[in-house]
Amino acid sequence: MRTFLRRTTRLLSLALAGLVVLVAASALYLDVSLGRVPAFTDYVGRVTSARGTNWLLVGSDSREGLSEQQEQELVTGGTADAGGSRTDTVMLLHIPAGPGAPTLVSLPRDSLVPIEGHPPNKLNAAYSYGGPTLLSRTVEEATGLRIDHYLEIGLGGFAGVVDAVGGVRMCLPQAIHDPKIDLTLAAGCQQLTGAQALGFVRTRAFARGDLERAEHQREFLTELVRKATSREVLFNPLRSVPMTWRLVATVTVADHDHLDDLGQLGYQAGTAGEELVTATVPTSGGMDMPGVGAVLFWDKEKAGELFDSLRRDRPVPSEALTAAR
Repeated sequence: MRTFLRRTTRLLSLALAGLVVLVAASALYLDVSLGRVPAFTDYVGRVTSARGTNWLLVGSDSREGLSEQQEQELVTGGTADAGGSRTDTVMLLHIPAGPGAPTLVSLPRDSLVPIEGHPPNKLNAAYSYGGPTLLSRTVEEATGLRIDHYLEIGLGGFAGVVDAVGGVRMCLPQAIHDPKIDLTLAAGCQQLTGAQALGFVRTRAFARGDLERAEHQREFLTELVRKATSREVLFNPLRSVPMTWRLVATVTVADHDHLDDLGQLGYQAGTAGEELVTATVPTSGGMDMPGVGAVLFWDKEKAGELFDSLRRDRPVPSEALTAAR
């Protein structure tokens, strides 16, 4: 009996050690597999780090890796239709150093901002001109906040992650119809597939155009993170494993970011729950600018108050928030 117990204990120990090695090897492989870019550069006058952590979250219109069938299913158009690399979504997530809820701020892509080496233009033009490096610098100079981490995902990757978690439930106050991207969603609560979710965050078929789209993007991202970090997904290997592999295969991070940074991001954003503060940069109207198109102007006073609060790692005053929830 003692011999049997010793053998059983030895086998269990070996199995456990093997499992630890397998998990460690998988984590290392996933970390190495992350796409990385030099998203930041030092420049004269760059703002110094402050309390808290700032993430720049970017959704690009990249069709890279999509087959013709996927382009048709997701109604993305081909590479020729994209007209160069652009950003469909730009968000800033501030995670406080101490107690307090994270703040997720949409930076509308039509925002008119100064861009180093170029005339003032829309925010998404910075990405077209100089990729993640120029975009991050433009955001830093426009907000006065130093960006610590960078995360970018393309069209196909976004849809794939949504499908990997089993879709995301959204409650729409009104029906949405956008023939340009073949999107029709009924009013009410429903489970959105990856293709439907992609259409939902891309469509601008609203009276307030880019501003309303930014609200929808924040709402959906909040629900997606909540679903991805739920027990329903994390403790179900049929969901968590495909989600993890799909995410790692499709996201791009800064060259100093690692898998544990993504894990902390998901945990901190997911556990915030209803306390997560979401807003759009306060705006003061817009105009049709020759050679540029329709642009939005930030409300200097309110936007300044918003970013100053984040820089000081303090709660943002309600009067500095737009479309808060």
